Amino acid sequence: MIHDPQHTLTAAKPLADMQLALSFADGFEATVSLKDWSRRKPLHALTKPAVFRRAKLDARGGYVVFVPDELELAADNLRNLAVEQSGGIGFERLWNWMARNELTQERAATSIGISRRMLNYYLSGAKPIPLTVWLACVGWEAQHKQAA
Repeated sequence: MIHDPQHTLTAAKPLADMQLALSFADGFEATVSLKDWSRRKPLHALTKPAVFRRAKLDARGGYVVFVPDELELAADNLRNLAVEQSGGIGFERLWNWMARNELTQERAATSIGISRRMLNYYLSGAKPIPLTVWLACVGWEAQHKQAA
């Protein structure tokens, strides 16, 4: 049984130019580029075509595995990357905003004028983050920096 369909992969296919075609259990499909990620030292092995071509899903769809127990990318991070690369606002931005400003979920929701339930949908990736919500976060942060 799939408990988190937006973060469960059903397919991952390596493509040319360090791209992965991804399909998720909720029907979302995307192609992501891993070029930028491969610049990070722990992921540099992805630049080797033989390693990149090994991409396959783990048994539960939670990871794309390149080298078992050494080089694996989590489905939630790949989903966030796919959303960001397509021009959307990934849920990790919201998590980082909360951490940077030391906000609880209750305080974050109140600060930007949404319910805690809706915030949780956004934080989990279950619902896309509207631009207006992200702009409220940016505005809140700017206002509080100016006041400090």
